[in-house]
Formats: sequence, structure tokens, C-alpha cells
Amino acid sequence: MSEQSSRSINHFTVARYRPQFWRLRADQRTATHEALTESLRNAAPACHCYQSFPMSADADLIVWTAQEVEDAGTPARFFDHMARALACYRSVLEVVDVLWGVTRPSPYTKGRSRRAIDPFANDRSRYLVAYPFTKTAEWYLLASEQRQELMNEHIRIGRSHPGIDQLLLYSVGLQNHEFVVVYETEDLERFSALVAELRTTAARPYTARDTPVRVGILQDGQADSR
Repeated sequence: MSEQSSRSINHFTVARYRPQFWRLRADQRTATHEALTESLRNAAPACHCYQSFPMSADADLIVWTAQEVEDAGTPARFFDHMARALACYRSVLEVVDVLWGVTRPSPYTKGRSRRAIDPFANDRSRYLVAYPFTKTAEWYLLASEQRQELMNEHIRIGRSHPGIDQLLLYSVGLQNHEFVVVYETEDLERFSALVAELRTTAARPYTARDTPVRVGILQDGQADSR
């Protein structure tokens, strides 16, 4: 597989149901949610649904969709399919946040990490954590050797916490943030410990912003619509 064809667009729709949805009967809410997720599954090769509420006050669900990049027209086709899939549900669904980016080989590691997330895999971890982040201008003014040294510490700490997989998405010039970092884990407490340790590294002052954090629980397409 070529480097270009191995890249993928990954898109996270963070949404909440409008009051009109909650006025429906319980069976109607379930049917509406199932129809929505089925529509999204038909729009992209990969689709994973997560419960967001009550971990987040402003969202009920997170829908992660992904598409391999085939050519320069892939983004246009992908977003057209996503817009069409969501169009019929905008009266009951409000999108509160969108995170997306494209995968590419890391300049700081050689080859693909064994703990890199495959968005097209059927088996998913219980918890998803995703958040945007942006580097400071000073980061980009560092010599490449200095950035590599700082990232080596980051990579070493990440490898010392097993059971946490990662996907890095590049959004530079495409969204208000520069990157989206995505994690999968079976243990949120272990993940929190990893983040706490990463906050102590020498690279931390070069992070300008890394919020809002989005946490989801895998629902296998069946989010809580009670």
C-alpha cells in the first residue's frame, strides 16, 4: 500500500439531541437514533458511536467516521456524504463540536507504532478520548534536533503506559487547532495517570492549547436514548 493510500480522514461529530427528540416516546427515540447511526455507517467505511453524556454536559454522543484518502477529491466526497447522512436529522440533532484531521507518517518515529490505532478495525476499546491541540510559535522555531529530543521523552513516557493506543491527526491550516490526538483505552484512570506524567515533560510549555477534551464510552451503535 502506498503512503498516500494508507492515509485517512478521521472525523468526530460531537452532538446532542434537541428537545424535540426527548419529547418522542422511548421507542421512537431508539428508532431515530438507530436510523441516524445506520445513515452514518452508509456514509463512511468506518463508523463508531460513543456515549458522551453525562461525562460531558453539552453532548449526548460522539460519532467517529473515517475514510481512506485515495486522491485530492477524497475530502470533498467524504464531507458531502457526511452532510447528506446528517441532513435528515438536523431537526432533532444539534452538532456542538467537530474535530477532524488526516493521518500522516510522524516525523519523530520510524515506521508505524504497534500501538497506533486502526480506525477501520472492528474491535474497539471501551473508552475513547479525543481532543484538539495547538503548539506555540516557539515550538516551530526550535531546531529539528531540539524538537526530536523533546518528543523522545514524550514517546518514552507513552510507551511506559501499556494498554493505551493513540492516533494523531493533522489539522494544520484546516481548523482552528493544529492537531487532534485520539486515544483508546480500557482504563480511564490509567489514561489520566499518563496525561499527568506527560504534563511534567520539558515539551509542555510549547503547548498553547489542548482543550476541549472529549470522552466517550463505546456503544456499538446503540447510544443511550432513554
